[in-house]
Amino acid sequence: MKACRFLCLVLISIEMKIDIHIHDDRKGTRLDTIISNYGKSCSRTKASNLINNSHIVVNGLKKKPGYRVKTGDIITGRIPETDTDIIISPENIDLDILFQDDHIIVINKKPGMVVHPAAGNMSRTLVNALLFHDPAINKSGDDLSRSGIVHRLDKDTSGLIVVARTNQALLFLQKEFKQRRVKKQYLALVTGNLSENQGTINLPIGRHPKKRKIMAVNHEEGKHAVTCWKIKNRFKTACLVKVLLKTGRTHQIRVHFYNIDHPLIGDRIYQYRRYRKKNLVPRQMLHSWQLAFRHPYSGKSISFTADPPEDFIHTSSLFESIE
Repeated sequence: MKACRFLCLVLISIEMKIDIHIHDDRKGTRLDTIISNYGKSCSRTKASNLINNSHIVVNGLKKKPGYRVKTGDIITGRIPETDTDIIISPENIDLDILFQDDHIIVINKKPGMVVHPAAGNMSRTLVNALLFHDPAINKSGDDLSRSGIVHRLDKDTSGLIVVARTNQALLFLQKEFKQRRVKKQYLALVTGNLSENQGTINLPIGRHPKKRKIMAVNHEEGKHAVTCWKIKNRFKTACLVKVLLKTGRTHQIRVHFYNIDHPLIGDRIYQYRRYRKKNLVPRQMLHSWQLAFRHPYSGKSISFTADPPEDFIHTSSLFESIE
């Protein structure tokens, strides 16, 4: 389909990040009161809606609006600021489209591309590109900044992502992901030599107890997370592994392999401190390799495979193979 060239503007609201640490002087206060007092544009009703929809959590966990905060609680989340709008413009950005019909688009995302606009990344995102390629996609979903987006990949993770072209397709695929009916397989280049040829990592993932902007294995507040892996190729100081996700937690693969002392090559966050600044690889070596799901219209199972990009292949070639 020939992409439309006319301008299609989408307005979204700026989001204000919150990170509130509760001290003795505020203990016993209702959670919705804390939030409504924090943001000038946030009413008590709006605060309750944000809390009920898990946009605001306490210690990484969902609470009720009437929850009475305790000393030591950490409240995190985002409050949309309705006073100021940002224009999201369609942008003529090349997309590697592997499949497209009236219902979905399957894309092989390039590394370095953010999936949807957010503070600090308002342009050059996948959504900007989609709005140029298919302006009508802004009708897919209620959040215009995430038009058509069913699931996400990290900025520096490459590979397969499915986009919904209609609201019906979006709702169907979101349910499929939630019910864990979608098969997601990745390729990851990990540090060191894994002792077994395959295995399963079953460790809960939640917010880091101190560094709330990143994730960690969190046995107290984390959610169930399962990562299955199998060696594809062994090198003397690294392993190329096939990774099958049974759950879809934020940064799941990166956190799990870091926790078992085999962080991903190139990862600057979930990496041994001594290697974070010395790493010459520009990104974490993680690629969404295979994706299989039911088509939202026909119900038939379909699957896709995308070979890793050049930087992934080049990085793998830097390691000496074990014969």
